[in-house]
Amino acid sequence: MGYKKVLAAFYRGVLSSRYRVRLEGTGILADRRATLFLPNHQASVDPQIVCSQLLRYVDVSPLVTEGYFKIPVVAQVLHLMNAVRVPDLEKSRREVNIVAGLNRVVVDALASGHNVLLYPAGQLTNSGLEHVGNKQGAWQVCNQLPGDARVVGMRIRGLWGSMWSRARTGRSPNFAWTYLKGIFYVLTNLLFFVPKRDVTIIFEDITDGAVHYAAEGRQPFNRFLESFYNAPGEEQPLFLKHFFYVRGRQHGSSSEL
Repeated sequence: MGYKKVLAAFYRGVLSSRYRVRLEGTGILADRRATLFLPNHQASVDPQIVCSQLLRYVDVSPLVTEGYFKIPVVAQVLHLMNAVRVPDLEKSRREVNIVAGLNRVVVDALASGHNVLLYPAGQLTNSGLEHVGNKQGAWQVCNQLPGDARVVGMRIRGLWGSMWSRARTGRSPNFAWTYLKGIFYVLTNLLFFVPKRDVTIIFEDITDGAVHYAAEGRQPFNRFLESFYNAPGEEQPLFLKHFFYVRGRQHGSSSEL
């Protein structure tokens, strides 16, 4: 795991130019049991933030949409992290057959003592609330959870309104183009003056609830996850400015994305 920790530390430094990340509940990460991490999904950048932070404490293999493996540099990083390639279920019509196979991979990994990062919604949220809907991946895994494994919910707040989210346009941003814009903003702000976005990640052991509601069925389980993610209420979008020399901080400036 040594090279992963070095890579994660470097990337945390890169991300810190824009994001001020606060972690809560990290004490539970000292438990070395195999863990299924289930975060909400506010923006395309949150897997980058989540993985770079998680690797401070535990090794983890994320499930990543196959489209990211087609981006040369990103693909190299994903291979180093032992990421598991999954089809884009927003575009694929083979969801039922795909999910069954992926669930087996995740359950087997947990049974072997590995940690897995899985996004239950499988796509970016369309609002300040997380909607898992009818997705079945996380439910099926929790319904077959190995006896010595646990489930940790991750509630992410602060990224709704980011240029990586759907808040501005209602559509998922183009990853490569958004990344290039991010580099441009950092350079334009002379590296040290980039306006900061506050992000909070809360870790909570939800094993008992996850197992209980998984046994009751997919809908009760998904509602349980939604209640965990949305416990603080609907988050309002924060359109943080991208240039330190622009007056104002948020909401509606033509220079904001």
